[in-house]
Amino acid sequence: MTQTTLQFYNTLSRQLMPFDSIGPLRVGLYACGPTVYDYAHVGNLRTYLFVDTLKRVLQLNGYQVNHVMNITDVGHLVSDGDSGEDKMEKGARIQHKSAWEIATFFESAFLADLERLNILKPSITCRATEHIQEQISFIQSLEEKGYTYQTSDGIYFDTEKLPDYGKLARLDKQGLLAGIRVDMAEKRHPTDFALWKFSGGQKRQMEWQSPWGIGFPGWHIECSAMAEKYLGETFDIHIGGEDHIPVHHTNEIAQCQAKNGKVQANYWMHGYFLNINNEKISKSGVSLRLESLIEHGYEPLAYRYLTLTSHYRSHLSFSWEGLAGAQKTLRRLRDKITSLPAGGNIDSQFKAEFLGYINRDLNMPQALALVWKVIESEIEPADKKSTLLYFDQIFGLDLGKVVRVTIPDEVQRLAEQRQSLKQQGRYDEADSIRDQILAYGYQVNDSADRLYTITPR
Repeated sequence: MTQTTLQFYNTLSRQLMPFDSIGPLRVGLYACGPTVYDYAHVGNLRTYLFVDTLKRVLQLNGYQVNHVMNITDVGHLVSDGDSGEDKMEKGARIQHKSAWEIATFFESAFLADLERLNILKPSITCRATEHIQEQISFIQSLEEKGYTYQTSDGIYFDTEKLPDYGKLARLDKQGLLAGIRVDMAEKRHPTDFALWKFSGGQKRQMEWQSPWGIGFPGWHIECSAMAEKYLGETFDIHIGGEDHIPVHHTNEIAQCQAKNGKVQANYWMHGYFLNINNEKISKSGVSLRLESLIEHGYEPLAYRYLTLTSHYRSHLSFSWEGLAGAQKTLRRLRDKITSLPAGGNIDSQFKAEFLGYINRDLNMPQALALVWKVIESEIEPADKKSTLLYFDQIFGLDLGKVVRVTIPDEVQRLAEQRQSLKQQGRYDEADSIRDQILAYGYQVNDSADRLYTITPR
């Protein structure tokens, strides 16, 4: 297939559009990264799995992807209305550590989660605190063009100077004026936003000198400044979560349009929320981390499989039953893969069908359903394996690394006996059986769905 067959839903135009890159077979992609004041939850991680799927699809279509991801380690206030405490300062206070320490700690935890989910690394990872001068220079350009004003607490962007402000989110500016819900303070208009905040005489852990006084950058300016530095004034794709549409990405567009006279990205793509009990996970009262899934006996790639069962522009409801089903299905798929011989060819008909699904706005549910169609087909077993491994370049389930292990009958018998003892509540006897299994050189890994696996030690 050629690159022109790719189609993505563009939030800016509200339609499915053929993908046409700026450079031949080169893509500049900016993905909004985490604010590293706490652990990422699995809802956050769903967005990065979506980014990874997009990147893999682009690469399979022959594109070289320059993927830039920011790390927000300063400037993200607890309120989108430019009020409240900086999330980094708040996190430092809660953790009883410095803001710099928690930024390093939670960034490392986040990157470890990406690795466990088999998410490809960005080409460039850039931190807001390491690009303060770029942000100051960007604000100065906006100031020179007359888009800013100063209040007692910072430098603000005047959204009334931009006639089509809010076009990404289709904001009703008159409606906002009629029912103001944000803390206006000294802002001229409810949609105006902070570019630089003053420390205000209170010593902060993270603050810098600027032409306007000591302070720190606003949240939105970092992405515009760093995207421009690494990808230029115009690039191909900008990605984030659906919560970025009404404020963060809307304000990024405004800044860049004011400074450069154009929207910086040609395609805007957004991943939708993971819900628990029909609520966004961050508002559900549950802070569900990837580590929590592992502690319950589930492997990270089972969660990756679960996210593939839903389109990125659909809300995905999380349940332990759903995750258990994903893990069972993934294990069954691995068993099928390892039972097939190597040395075959990729089936051309299934390949074309697969590309048709993934190239039409990343339709992973249909692509995943095709896996089982291949398994049940009449094509040669070796061709099945080659075709499925071709698919896995997109799925990222590491199916090619699965090795078939033959478990001795005695070890299998002991494992079944141990499982029976556990179900009867005879845990001391079950532990004794586990020790016998270990003596044979194997270990039993339990999971929350009452299944177990046996692996070499």
